Amino acid sequence: MPIKNLVVNCTDVQRSVEYYTKFLELPVLGEPTAERAVLDAVTATIELRAVGNGRDRTTWSPDDLQKGFRHIGFKVDRLDERAGVLKAAGVEFKLDPLDAEGKVRICFFYDPDGTLLEMIQGDLQYAAVLDADGVARERALGVPRRPRFDHVAVTIEDRDKTSEFYRDNYGFSFIGTIEQPHDQRGFHIGYLKGGDTVLEVFTYEVEKSSRGPQLDVAGFAYAELAGDPPDLPTQNAPDGTKVYVDRDGFAFAVGSEA
Repeated sequence: MPIKNLVVNCTDVQRSVEYYTKFLELPVLGEPTAERAVLDAVTATIELRAVGNGRDRTTWSPDDLQKGFRHIGFKVDRLDERAGVLKAAGVEFKLDPLDAEGKVRICFFYDPDGTLLEMIQGDLQYAAVLDADGVARERALGVPRRPRFDHVAVTIEDRDKTSEFYRDNYGFSFIGTIEQPHDQRGFHIGYLKGGDTVLEVFTYEVEKSSRGPQLDVAGFAYAELAGDPPDLPTQNAPDGTKVYVDRDGFAFAVGSEA
């Protein structure tokens, strides 16, 4: 079962709509309001919700040694051209375009409220393939005509436990790994595939920090998965949605598969 929806809090919905439609070509679904807009990211939706607390209130850090949400990734074509448009508009980058492990090209940049986004060009060449059918389905998606939601990245403590939880409860398959042999922190990446979407899980062999979700602060709020409610701690989003928090502080809601 896939990731259905990603809720991203923002201080100005219209500004964020303009950003995501201009730079990531995500069409608006329905009629946006000052409080909410839903965008079509091909394999999932991106839901923008208005909050009063801005970037200055967040406890999220761009240091990937902080457990929980890390970034939202989009598969694209013409990555360097797209990055050039972002840079010309003054968008803040965390990482300029480069060739990365797995023979893909990537870059990282921020949305208007500090949510970290990634663009990825090319098919990952995994260090180890653990589910050949899952990898084949991923590659069958092809080169996107416009940016396509690909994954949410999270830093975790224990890859086996995380894989087991999302496999048993939500049908995610552990399809492969990428190694980072030059990273002295002992950085490893695993890919848990659900439908046409992925949880990209980061593990490190050094100490990590923790944070709890902030559902009323600008930035990534939570993902929505298809399936049944888990036995986990909960918080309520500002609109009353029950949000579950996994062992690493990643927040998600659950809904029907339809």
